[in-house]
Amino acid sequence: MSGVTLSNVVKKYGETQVIHGVELTVDPGEFCVFVGPSGCGKSTLLRMIAGLEETSAGEIRIGTRDVTRLDPAQRGVAMVFQTYALYPHMSVAENMGFGLKMNGHPKAEIREKVAKASSILHLDDYLHRKPKALSGGQRQRVAIGRAIVRGPEVFLFDEPLSNLDAELRVEMRVEIARLHREIGATMIYVTHDQVEAMTLADKIVVLRGGRVEQVGAPLDLYREPDNLFVAGFIGSPAMNLLPAHPTEGGIHVPALGPEVIACRPPGHVSELVAGFRPQSLRIGAGDTHSVEMTEALGGVSFIHCARDGQPKLVIETKGNHVERPGTDISVHVDPDEMFLFDKLTGHRLR
Repeated sequence: MSGVTLSNVVKKYGETQVIHGVELTVDPGEFCVFVGPSGCGKSTLLRMIAGLEETSAGEIRIGTRDVTRLDPAQRGVAMVFQTYALYPHMSVAENMGFGLKMNGHPKAEIREKVAKASSILHLDDYLHRKPKALSGGQRQRVAIGRAIVRGPEVFLFDEPLSNLDAELRVEMRVEIARLHREIGATMIYVTHDQVEAMTLADKIVVLRGGRVEQVGAPLDLYREPDNLFVAGFIGSPAMNLLPAHPTEGGIHVPALGPEVIACRPPGHVSELVAGFRPQSLRIGAGDTHSVEMTEALGGVSFIHCARDGQPKLVIETKGNHVERPGTDISVHVDPDEMFLFDKLTGHRLR
C-alpha cells in the first residue's frame, strides 16, 4: 500500500481558480474523507489524484512516485463512482474481471482475483447474475469489486452511496468500513454527508471554496473545531452559533436570555459568536423561549425554540421528552461547554 501526498496543488479553469494550494498527506493504509458543501472542490481534488483532471500547479505523489503528469492507468489507483457504470449484458463476474481481461491477464488469474473479491464482498451467490437482477447495494458492491480485482495502491470513492436509500446507505457504510479493515488499503472518500465522514474516516479533510479548512481525526474536529465553518459543519444537528459580546463578568448571548455566562472574556475581541452543541443546552424553569417544534426520535428528541427576534436554538434531550409547540421554557448552558469565535475572522478563541 502507498500513501498520497499533495504539495501546493492548484487547479484552474482558464482564469478561474477552484483549488487553492492544497497541502495534504494521506498515510499508507489510512481512510481519508474529503467533506464539504457542494462546490467546495472535493470531487475535483479527487479527480486530480486519479488523473482525470489536469493539475495546474503543484505536485501529487503516490508512494514515492511523482504522478502529477501520469495518465490515470499509470497511477496505481482505482476509482468507484457515484453511478455504478456496470455493463448490463455482462454477469457480475464478467463485470468485475473486465478490466483485467482488456489488459490481457490470463483467464485463471482473472477467475482467482474475481473469486477473492467476491468472497470479501459477499457476492459469491450473485456471480452469474446480470446487474438488472441486483439491488442498488449489490450493484455498488460489484463496482467496488471491480476496483478490488485491479489491486490498486489507492482506492478512490466519489460519493458512492448517494444513489442509495437511507437503509442501504447505513448498510454500505458498514460494508466499506469492513472492507477497509480486511484489505488495509489506502482509501480516499468524497462525500457531502458529514455523518458518513464521521463514521468512516481515520482522517477528515474539511474543504470550503477549494481550500482546506481543517484536517484531523473525526472526534478531534468535533471537539476542537478551528473556526466557525468547521464548527457549524461537523456535528448533527449542527452546533448552535449565536451572536455574543463580552460584558462585565463574562459573555452575554442575547439568544439565550438576559443572564451573563460567567467566564473570562477575551480582551481583544468585541464581536463574538458563541457556539453550543445541542446536547450542551439544558431546559430549566422559566419562560424565556417559545417551543416551535419537537423532533421525537425515540431515544433522543430535538427541541427547536427561540426568543423573540433572536436566532433559533436546537436542544437535544434524552428519551421521549416532548415539548408541545407554543410551550414556554428557559434554556441554560454550562460555560465549560461553550465555544467562542471571533465574528470578524471566524477563528476560534481558545
